[in-house]
Amino acid sequence: MTEQELDQLRREKWRLNGNPVRTLDEARAFIESVGFCLMYPLRPTLLLPTFIGAWSGSGERLPTQQHAFADPRATDATELMVRLLRDRSAYEANFLEENNAFLLAASIFPYFYALVGERNPKQPPKPGPRSEYSQLACDAFELIRRAGPISKQKMRDVLGGSISFAALDHALGELWSRLRITRVDYNPAHGSSWDVLYRWSRKPCGKASASQSARPCRPCFRNIWIAWSPPISTRSKPSLATLFPARG
Repeated sequence: MTEQELDQLRREKWRLNGNPVRTLDEARAFIESVGFCLMYPLRPTLLLPTFIGAWSGSGERLPTQQHAFADPRATDATELMVRLLRDRSAYEANFLEENNAFLLAASIFPYFYALVGERNPKQPPKPGPRSEYSQLACDAFELIRRAGPISKQKMRDVLGGSISFAALDHALGELWSRLRITRVDYNPAHGSSWDVLYRWSRKPCGKASASQSARPCRPCFRNIWIAWSPPISTRSKPSLATLFPARG
């Protein structure tokens, strides 16, 4: 197969051929077809599908996360993406780039969780010299566990108004990067709402924990990556190590 033919297949699969994703059913079909995608393209470019590209039906002049606020396409694409999250047809991870959603199809999410998530998600994180969680992250987790789904604004009010949104964002990022919590909704007036992942998605987390105990996670996910791999040439295909580096 020639590079031109591969490019045509990729454009069709990633909905960059003038056939945009606009309905919830189309969004479900897209994310299941590609397995996972970014919300916005990266710079420098990493050859992966993007949800903003699928919504636009084109790969031309797509905004990056840093410039999405100025592009009206981003607002509509985000609304559709949030509907996918509410529907549990897709899950969101804080993975390759902060604030650039890494979206995974519901069918593939348990394998991703087995790779990067906590083995015992119900066990509260603890701060300490060797812990990857700050005290604020631990306090936020306990609040989300008790009161979630809960908006970031309400979280800040309960935890203490003196806490900056930047500090709270960093704490939430610590929890989100290990899939302790997940964004479950978004309201322009109140921002994102969060819940503990094991409550929002009991079945996927249960399957993932079983996968972690039963077999090595990395070979398991490698098989899924190969099965869902988009039609791109070996020369341009990102390596597994690039996308899913080993976690300590």
